[in-house]
Amino acid sequence: MRVLGIETSCDETGIAVYDEEQGLLSHALYSQVKLHADYGGVVPELASRDHVRKIVPLIREALAKADTRIEDLDGIAYTKGPGLIGALLVGACVGRSLAFAWNKPAVGVHHMEGHLLAPMLEEDAPEFPFVALLVSGGHSMLVKVEGIGRYEVLGESIDDAAGEAFDKTAKLMGLDYPGGPRLAKLAAKGEMAGYKFPRPMTDRPGLDFSFSGLKTYAANTIAAEPDDEQTRANIARAFEEAVVDTMVIKCRRALEQTGFKRLVIAGGVSANTRLRSSLAELMQSRGGKVFYPRGEFCTDNGAMIAYAGLQRLKAGEREPLAVKGQPRWPLDTLEAIS
Repeated sequence: MRVLGIETSCDETGIAVYDEEQGLLSHALYSQVKLHADYGGVVPELASRDHVRKIVPLIREALAKADTRIEDLDGIAYTKGPGLIGALLVGACVGRSLAFAWNKPAVGVHHMEGHLLAPMLEEDAPEFPFVALLVSGGHSMLVKVEGIGRYEVLGESIDDAAGEAFDKTAKLMGLDYPGGPRLAKLAAKGEMAGYKFPRPMTDRPGLDFSFSGLKTYAANTIAAEPDDEQTRANIARAFEEAVVDTMVIKCRRALEQTGFKRLVIAGGVSANTRLRSSLAELMQSRGGKVFYPRGEFCTDNGAMIAYAGLQRLKAGEREPLAVKGQPRWPLDTLEAIS
């Protein structure tokens, strides 16, 4: 089976072709970072318009790179949700319309399931079951995964997600959008200079996350300290270590609760090197292993949607002709695949 994947949930247009036997044949990605940089964040209407401009040329590019004709495709997968409704509808309308015109089956994919399964694109792919830490600009959650669609959300953000906290704190420091990666780069220059940020919600039972208070603590620290490069780097490091330590503590609890020996991290924040190294140390100490996708598949991309869509199409799932986007869509409501 060969599937065309379309991702348009937020500010990146991702297209890919995935073959069940040959693996990933091509992927094309257009990022809207420059478009939104002047506004300090994603402007939904501008994002939707840019998806309209880029989606068809990228589909042509991905098909050409994969040396794939229309008749070679066995289905089309597109991100149905969660995400920005306008952006979702661009991908859904194009994907469902092409499927109808080309007489191919279509399936709407859950964006976070795409992230969760992104490590399956690698040669060293994890086997089920495992605990998944999904961390991005809009989501932070721990999931017990026993198979595709067999998900139990163990904990999630009750306010700001980790990526959102990174971006907002970076903005407080005067860093350009997107702030998360820039803050991490600044933190690499930081020193342990007496700053001790709280590890939110780790002094109580449970696996939920809360980063809004940590962001406020960072804001107060920034306002009270000198505005020089080294001081900002030191604060950035203290903030990053607080976020990473919090996630490591929660992951340890989730692994103890489930008894699993495998941990998957995915989503944009999973590219953070301090987080990766800390979780690798955690799993080594527990005799387990951590898995994550390569950097280009940590952020939103069409490859993860094509892979997840292929699994759903193989299981017989089909999207009706009515085009629908789901800006809110709980992960644990998905159908299990045997």
